[in-house]
Amino acid sequence: MGERDLDPRLAIIGRRLSRVSNVLAFVSSKGGVGKTLLSVLAAAELSRRGRKVGLLDLDVTNPTAHIVLGIDVEEVRPEEEKGIIPPEASGIKFMSIAYYSGENPVPLRGDEVSSVIREVLAITRWGNLDYLIIDMPPGMGDELLEVITYIRRSLFVLVTTPSVLSLASARRLAKLVEGKGRLAGVIENMSDTPTELVVELANELKATYLGNVPYVPMLEELMGKPYEMLNTPVGEAVSKAINLLELSIKRTTT
Repeated sequence: MGERDLDPRLAIIGRRLSRVSNVLAFVSSKGGVGKTLLSVLAAAELSRRGRKVGLLDLDVTNPTAHIVLGIDVEEVRPEEEKGIIPPEASGIKFMSIAYYSGENPVPLRGDEVSSVIREVLAITRWGNLDYLIIDMPPGMGDELLEVITYIRRSLFVLVTTPSVLSLASARRLAKLVEGKGRLAGVIENMSDTPTELVVELANELKATYLGNVPYVPMLEELMGKPYEMLNTPVGEAVSKAINLLELSIKRTTT
């Protein structure tokens, strides 16, 4: 008896995503590189361009995408109708375990993490989407392996900083997803200019270098206002990255 026979949720996941054209998972090897911020801003930029966009925070033990998006998870609740219909904020359908855990800690490990991820993927009704953006937790844990295994058409966007330590870890993570032929691009955060080491990493992995995103301290003051963030130099860099990313997706899927 196979795993799909043992867990009926696995057969449902494909149906829940059947009307989603593109699944993009933003990944990073380490925390603190700005992956959540960039995944939310990417969703906002795509929505601003008229795309139908969903955003899934899959960091089930430490969700924070709702903070960047500006959703009060104590006040907003998903609608339940033959599953869960994600609430919409700033034109983006948003799903997170934070709707249920609030700002409380969620200590999970091993099979518990996998079970929560499968449950979220199986119950969420996205409907028609041009893009589903997934904000992954940092590292190469169960969350990443679940997405690689059960959302087989997902493409990955690697977020890194020009730090030597960040790059060393990013190379390991990239080889895991690149080996599946699913690395859509590499984006360099907190850097005023393109860094040779990051460009070389993208070339080594045969992935699109999506550009550099500068560090802008004023973003802290704009937290919860993603569209105002898009009007900063960070937003300009994200817009350029999306242009390159959409081209990369076309090449990957054709």
